[in-house]
Amino acid sequence: MRITTQNGQVVLQADHTPMTADVRHLTDIQMRALGVSRVAYIKPVIVEGEDAFAIHAADGTPMALTEDQETAVEAILQHEMVPALLH
Repeated sequence: MRITTQNGQVVLQADHTPMTADVRHLTDIQMRALGVSRVAYIKPVIVEGEDAFAIHAADGTPMALTEDQETAVEAILQHEMVPALLH
C-alpha cells in the first residue's frame, strides 16, 4: 500500500487502485491500513506558559514541538507522513 497526499486529501493506493479519503472521515479499516509509522498526531500544548504544538507518532511517542500548527503539519508532510489533529 502506498500513501500520498493530494490537495489536503490522503490517497491510499493498493493494487494500483487509488482510493481518496478525507482524513477526518477515515473508517477503522482505512486507519489501520495507513500504518503506525505513517501517521503523526498534532496536539496543542502549553510549554513553560507558552502555546505550542506537539507532534507525536501514532503510538504516542513524542517527536517534536513547534510554535504553530502550520509548521507542525509541514514538518509531518516533509517526512512523508499523514498529519492528524487532536483537540
